[in-house]
Amino acid sequence: MNLLIIRLIIFAVLFFAGLKLYGMYRQWKLDQETLDHQPDRSDGGQMVRCKWCDVHVPEDEALRDQQHWFCSGAHRDRFLQEQRDLNTSTPPDDTSHDDKH
Repeated sequence: MNLLIIRLIIFAVLFFAGLKLYGMYRQWKLDQETLDHQPDRSDGGQMVRCKWCDVHVPEDEALRDQQHWFCSGAHRDRFLQEQRDLNTSTPPDDTSHDDKH
């Protein structure tokens, strides 16, 4: 009778240990799947410089306007406004024809 109880206890311990290991394995697999679906930023990625404030930001988070990169919409708008102001405040350069007679 004592041998039967000892075997039953050993079986129960092994069963619960197996369940625990299986649960740990399932959790590890789920963690691996979520890591596989997330973008990997450990490769360094391409960094670009904001034309307005010279801060470096990842390319996938930056905004692009023609050939310039910006860290935010506000900096893009400021830069474009500054460019418009510069273009309207300077008189046109009239060097296209010569008046030498």
